[in-house]
Amino acid sequence: MSLVMPSAQARTGSAGQRPTTPDDARRHELAAFLRSRRERLAPEQVGLPMTGRRRTPGLRREEVAQLAAVGVTWYTWLEQGRDIQVSTQVLDAVARALLLDPSERAHLFTLAGTDDPAPVRDCPSVTPSVRMLLERLAPFPALVLNSRYDVLAYNAQYTGFVGDLDRLAPEDRNLMWMAFTPSHFREVLIDYRTERLGIVARFRAAMADHSSDPTRKALVARLLRASPEFAELWQRHDVMRPGNGVKRFQVPGVGLLRCEYTNFWLSPQLGTRMITYTPLDDETRALMDRLPTRAQ
Repeated sequence: MSLVMPSAQARTGSAGQRPTTPDDARRHELAAFLRSRRERLAPEQVGLPMTGRRRTPGLRREEVAQLAAVGVTWYTWLEQGRDIQVSTQVLDAVARALLLDPSERAHLFTLAGTDDPAPVRDCPSVTPSVRMLLERLAPFPALVLNSRYDVLAYNAQYTGFVGDLDRLAPEDRNLMWMAFTPSHFREVLIDYRTERLGIVARFRAAMADHSSDPTRKALVARLLRASPEFAELWQRHDVMRPGNGVKRFQVPGVGLLRCEYTNFWLSPQLGTRMITYTPLDDETRALMDRLPTRAQ
């Protein structure tokens, strides 16, 4: 396991200084996330003996470092948001030491700005019955989406709208990301400029229920770096509730599809929903049979 030494400026800087750049903000979120995960654990949960009364909740930093087999100084710098680069081996060890669940582990690697060498792709919201229903909806495109706009599951017909999602990195399988960066989804969605207004407004409204969720903050920070258009819309503070509506797609080799989309909530508390696209007219119904498909 290895870490890259921080610069002299980073070593002498104040750990409590407010983030001034997107990278500073990401490190600040990483530090806060690690502290919150450490403080929720009791020593007996990780096989450590109780050693009298503790002044602070949870594990001590040196205990996490011991469990992860990394230096105390290194782990302290990580929790202080220092400008250091952490190897995937260290992140993996820290994730195991803190007993992170799959979502927390994925978030840890996202905030650290590196790929998880052993990502967990299963989602508890997508049960075998949900996957079966997605397949049975053919030839109508359908997907499962969470309130963060991550695509959790989909049927083969939906790939006609978004392309081959298997070719994308897991963190890029997000409709917000695809709407504001070059993608097949943006190419075929005719009214994508208008649709982006709604997707940003609905995402901001959903954040009110998840204001402390660092994964959403990390996504916003990533989009702010990648898209001036997103930054402009984000500053408007528009909000909108999720709803049903109509979308138009111009799919190469198929034609113009006018679709009505409908939300079916699978987990209202978490905002997970299945969205189906049904034809708005007979012409679209006939064209749906011609949608290119790529199996998951």
